[in-house]
Amino acid sequence: MAAPQQVVFSRLFTFLFVCGCCASGTTQAARPNVLLLLVDDLKPSFHAYGDAWVHSPHLDRLASRGMRFDRAYCNQAVCAPSRNNLLLGSRSTSIGVYSLGTNFRKAVPDAITMPQYFKLHGYHTAGIGKVFHVGHGNVNDAASWSEPFHPDKVIDYALPESTRGRMTREEARFANLPSEGLPRGPAFERANVPNEAYADGRIATEAIRRLQRFKTTDDLKHGIQPFFLAVGFTKPHLPFCAPQWCWDQYDRAKFPLAAVRVLPEGAPNCAGKSLGELGQYEPVPTEGPLSEELERTLVHGYYAALSYMDAQVGRVLDELERLRLLENTIIILWGDHGFHLGDHGLWTKHTNYEQANRIPLVIVAPGVTSSGSSSNVVVETVDVFPTLCELAGLEAPVVPQPIDGESLMATLQNHGDVDSSYAYHCFPRERGLMGRAIRTSRYRLVEWRDTEPRAAEAISEPVYELYDYDEDPLEIRNHADERPQEVERLARILALHPVPKPPIP
Repeated sequence: MAAPQQVVFSRLFTFLFVCGCCASGTTQAARPNVLLLLVDDLKPSFHAYGDAWVHSPHLDRLASRGMRFDRAYCNQAVCAPSRNNLLLGSRSTSIGVYSLGTNFRKAVPDAITMPQYFKLHGYHTAGIGKVFHVGHGNVNDAASWSEPFHPDKVIDYALPESTRGRMTREEARFANLPSEGLPRGPAFERANVPNEAYADGRIATEAIRRLQRFKTTDDLKHGIQPFFLAVGFTKPHLPFCAPQWCWDQYDRAKFPLAAVRVLPEGAPNCAGKSLGELGQYEPVPTEGPLSEELERTLVHGYYAALSYMDAQVGRVLDELERLRLLENTIIILWGDHGFHLGDHGLWTKHTNYEQANRIPLVIVAPGVTSSGSSSNVVVETVDVFPTLCELAGLEAPVVPQPIDGESLMATLQNHGDVDSSYAYHCFPRERGLMGRAIRTSRYRLVEWRDTEPRAAEAISEPVYELYDYDEDPLEIRNHADERPQEVERLARILALHPVPKPPIP
């Protein structure tokens, strides 16, 4: 949403500034608690976002309490970088971290994360589940938390026959273990098991325990109030594993399958992708297309897993209400990126298209947001950090890393009527090819440019994709060649952003 900002401060300056804020800010007692709900691979496809056939009563309940953002976008459609974007307030192109396995502190060793910033301002910070991406060579960030982080699995099977007694390929990768030669696990599982048979049930149970402990200051070791609790739910991330009752919520014959099965007409080949992540699971072939039967099962599994996660969110909200913490707790629901379910022949994420980059974002701020409100303002993940600081009465974050977003407070206070400009996102391909994009309320411009001119398949001139969501919401056609003036206008905006940082080795 914001124009690019590059702010770098020395370690000493940051330390002195934060200490000054702690001394001069509002009192701890006056500050609200924070509950940050992060959901893996959740696209804005549930009842509150207009898909009335999705069983999501608790996500809908949360949306009814605050403001729903209908045009929210991630900054890169893949787990680890998107979480960096949220928790640092920095776009991937600003710090050069684009991969699952690269820790953000390799790029900015002295970075102050969102929970770390709140900790420095007197909050007790705690994390559960999947907050930072842990796995594929990446690790948790101990500096962010006041107490030890509580992890859980992302790849999680309940039935012995699903793994045949062996670790699967993706389980090993998440555990930072060698994966060569290990079997593929199933892409979906349904079982008559209780909530805690899968990770999200255990994550919700631990979140409830923490809330109960936080309710009484004396029960908190350090006696610190208020709290910042980050709860990272893992579903609907692959594999689509959920209790049987979640599958039973849906009639698989009625699932709407993708209407457009090919890349947009005129789109460059680099804009698409292979099955990639999905192809790591059985019985998915390593290359598409998929049979209609398999497609229906995968779509069914995605929404069954979504409904399972929804129920766990509901358990946490119920406890927050039972403990009478709702009136003094800011709640943010954020999905790390969208998800392709067969549109353009694509599955999962890792593109610059709408289905991969549009995300759910709900903000509930007592005394600020109106119940059941919504906004069409175009916002992006990096806006959350400064927004949450302002909602909590903290100074705007002054930290070693760039803060690329802007506070959404004016939008929250004006019931969504404040105008905005665009969101910025990217996705890199192999051999130094970078796709950068801006998304306005009507258009998306994607610029593909070679960042390594000596690459074997170098692109001498940038290649553009232009999509008009008023006239072509399904991205059937790339309109770049027929609308050069619009391409030029949007390319000038894109040129205002710094050249993307090269990937950190």
